[in-house]
Amino acid sequence: MKLLFTDLDDTLLNNQSLVSPESKAFLDEFLSDGNRLILSSGRPLASVLEVKEQAGLHHPGIFVSSSNGTLVYDCDNRRIIMKKCLPLSYVSYLQEQANALSLHIHTYREETGKSDAIISATDSAEIQYYRRRVHLPLIISENLSAPLKEGPCKLLAISLHNSDKLETFRRNIADWAADKIQTIYSNKQYLELFDKSAGKGSSLLFLCDYLGVPVSDAYAAGDADNDISMLEAAGCGIAMKNATDKVKAHADVVTDLTNDQNGLADIMYKLLSKNTKH
Repeated sequence: MKLLFTDLDDTLLNNQSLVSPESKAFLDEFLSDGNRLILSSGRPLASVLEVKEQAGLHHPGIFVSSSNGTLVYDCDNRRIIMKKCLPLSYVSYLQEQANALSLHIHTYREETGKSDAIISATDSAEIQYYRRRVHLPLIISENLSAPLKEGPCKLLAISLHNSDKLETFRRNIADWAADKIQTIYSNKQYLELFDKSAGKGSSLLFLCDYLGVPVSDAYAAGDADNDISMLEAAGCGIAMKNATDKVKAHADVVTDLTNDQNGLADIMYKLLSKNTKH
């Protein structure tokens, strides 16, 4: 049994945020052979499940690692098998620090149901941009913690036109964050904030242990900084041709084609064929 951990945006999904017919054909074959697929994204769970449904990925053996590996969901049994939340006090502190810079920050309510939502202080340009891909309902709350019954899996700071502001925010909270949270970019405009012990790499190790599959039989593919821990943890880390140079430096292989050219399916066919020959 092989495991494929794949990022969504700019990795499995094409530039229209869809799973192409060619990629779908590969995934159908991969799963039909008894392997397991793990959709590993910075997106919240409900958004990943929407992608799964729209793509017609209905085979057994699919898991979701969402919100940067802070939540792992078993699609067959429809249950969360691992979740790492942030304390509500962290939400208040991070909102206060973001507000001091006039920086957009939002969080999520994830209850695996109709109440899942994005929580933002305003319906800003940043949140409208973000919701082009993530179609969860929006709750407007001046206090991000107020609508939450438990701490969230992550927060996301966004700056559409000034990446220096994100880096200033990151530096400002660095001492506080050192033993509490990770601050990792998923692209130049998005700074992800989540539990220190979590991440896509730790969720890969968790699922390998959970499924009894050696890490050497795990493939992981991605394009951004928040994918690096996953690429490093896997037996074979795959960087997309369109990935950043930093990500490519942490990968075992780089695809010959981009995400918009079915690069992941192309490299997986080659790697699995090579593996079979040996």
